[in-house]
Amino acid sequence: MAVPRISLSRAVEEVADRDPRLGAYIRQAGPMELRASRGVEVFSALAASILYQQLAGKAAAAIHRRFLALYDGPPTATATIGMSVDRLRSAGLSGAKAAAIKDLATKVVDGTVPADGWARLSDEEIVERLSAVRGIGRWTAEMFLIFDLRRLDVWPVDDYGVRKGHARIFGLAEPLKPKALEAEGERFRPYRTVAAWYCWRAMDGPFPVQTAVEAGTK
Repeated sequence: MAVPRISLSRAVEEVADRDPRLGAYIRQAGPMELRASRGVEVFSALAASILYQQLAGKAAAAIHRRFLALYDGPPTATATIGMSVDRLRSAGLSGAKAAAIKDLATKVVDGTVPADGWARLSDEEIVERLSAVRGIGRWTAEMFLIFDLRRLDVWPVDDYGVRKGHARIFGLAEPLKPKALEAEGERFRPYRTVAAWYCWRAMDGPFPVQTAVEAGTK
């Protein structure tokens, strides 16, 4: 069944109404901020995701800048197919990441990873297609769904920030295991992305989380 399209602010209100503890934290943390979609440059976005995996921010950013400098204009799948692995590695990519970027380029060109038409695909179909690319797993696909496609019902239970933030908001001694957290997210369908975003926010927000929890129990 299709989910009615609503504004981000209305989705936040809906999630806040479903749980008093999370609702209290949402009111304290303020509006959810998710950048407006400017169209998706699929190869560029996913290549950046691969490059940033398992690297500290500054190191990843430096490699990304050198990667972009390899191209005459924006990076494209077609140009990457014609580029040698050695040239990619000259930007600081590991052998595994260079191979993953080449595989991504091939799958964008052959249509396994479509350049457009994402609206016709379900979240799970997108995860399946992206996971066919070397170096891309479920977590990377979920980040693409949230931050590039702005899908509102993504619940990345393997993300430690989501697990830890959930524990902070709900006053748990330890984060839930992914399977248990999956079940917890069911009540926030079809806007689980909102719940995930506020779990991330609880990890770095300048808000007294304990106060939010206490307020939610009154």
